[in-house]
Amino acid sequence: MEPKYELMCKRMMDRLAHRGPDDVGLRQAGQTWLGHRRLSIVDVDGGHQPLANEDQTRWIVANGEIYNHLDLRKTLSSHTFRTQSDNEVILHLIEEAGPSAIVRMKGMFTFVVADSEGKLIAGRDAIGIKPLYWARQGQTVLFASEIKCFDEAWRPFVEEFPPGHYWTSDEGLVAYAKVPAPKSTPSLACSSETPSEAVLSRIRETLTRAVERRMMADVPVGVFLSGGLDSSLVASLASRIAKREGRQIHSFAVGLEDSSDLVAARKVAEFLGTCHHERMYTPKEALEIVPDVIEMMESFDPSLVQSAVANYMLAELTAAHVKVVLTGEGSDELFAGYKYHKSIESQAELHQELVRSVGDLHHLNLQRCDRTTMAHGLEARVPFLDLDFISLALSLPVEWKLHGPGQTEKWILRLAFKGYLPNSVLWREKEQFNEGSGMQSVLREKMGDTVPADEFAAERNVLTPPLATREEMAYFRLFQDRFCGVKIPNVSGRSNVAFAI
Repeated sequence: MEPKYELMCKRMMDRLAHRGPDDVGLRQAGQTWLGHRRLSIVDVDGGHQPLANEDQTRWIVANGEIYNHLDLRKTLSSHTFRTQSDNEVILHLIEEAGPSAIVRMKGMFTFVVADSEGKLIAGRDAIGIKPLYWARQGQTVLFASEIKCFDEAWRPFVEEFPPGHYWTSDEGLVAYAKVPAPKSTPSLACSSETPSEAVLSRIRETLTRAVERRMMADVPVGVFLSGGLDSSLVASLASRIAKREGRQIHSFAVGLEDSSDLVAARKVAEFLGTCHHERMYTPKEALEIVPDVIEMMESFDPSLVQSAVANYMLAELTAAHVKVVLTGEGSDELFAGYKYHKSIESQAELHQELVRSVGDLHHLNLQRCDRTTMAHGLEARVPFLDLDFISLALSLPVEWKLHGPGQTEKWILRLAFKGYLPNSVLWREKEQFNEGSGMQSVLREKMGDTVPADEFAAERNVLTPPLATREEMAYFRLFQDRFCGVKIPNVSGRSNVAFAI
């Protein structure tokens, strides 16, 4: 194989050093170069990648976690495992039953398998929690976890690899999974007007199992704690699980001095007995890191940037104490938690919007979550996006998610976890992380002021749909400076409700 491909692989790996500060591996398998930057979480000492099968004819590089890997190992007794790594399970599962068998894995993952005969298999989890991009020219195919990995000459060819798909050099792209949702709109036809205790119990039990799965690690696990409902529920469940094991969970918060998120997070931390850490930032600090955050996040969507700046600082704080953190991503999409959901009166329309928004998370909130944490060598895990919990949440009658007069959003979720949080937090009205942390007020005006009104009017139609505000154009310009040549529709999501949430 030409030396240029080995050198290209090394360059791509160097651009990913932040994602895997613990270890680095490079291997040629047939006609393929496999490279890996490792953040060591499971089998810290023995999980070096690329990983090989028994006779070293197949190799794998993988990113993410397989939470049911111990159960899957029991079904693969004909194979000899060399490590305790959850990613070795992926390799043997594919050898045993083919790439379609990855539907049996519970977790977040991307992977590439190469064999000595030149065949390739790549795959991504159903929701797209972990990122994967690819670029194809002729017979050459490149894969990477971030856009910035690709050499400039390859940028016009870069595309996001779709969630819930695998690709093989023989079959091409194959869909194996999608958002687990009923085809018809769930309604009260077969349910009571208010949820029964059995329903509430099922919500509690399913989310608890999701949190338990995501506490699987050989390193310390913490929680982001904004003081809002979603992160507070995850913190409550994680704290209960840790206490059963004789441990204290660490929680982390960030915001302007006396911002509502910091105040609420302190209250929750005291109630739960977590070891709480917080960071207060100044408006000047926030503005200074915007260019770095856009480069790291690989997006210019205003709602994402506003929350990403605070998340970037939060992840930096967290990474000094733990290597894995649980977050509250996904709850708003499952239980209609955004402000714009209030304007949707049709049950069918609301259900369709929730399913769509869960399916779009991979290049919006999940992209922000992944990039801001992995920028600091920190792995984020998202219990609300456990496939079992998604399936349950999207099967609940949509009437239980509609916002009635005087009714707080996500009331069914709040009802299910009565007693798990202080009432003032359990029934606290929704604030976006960028609002509660104070970030929205800092960025919107200041960044918008960097774009003159006449330039905005002249240039806003450069994209479809047009750039919505001067603030968005400011972020777009920073993105263009760093990712010139990238075709935005192929790699980036844009929120349809950036200023309505």
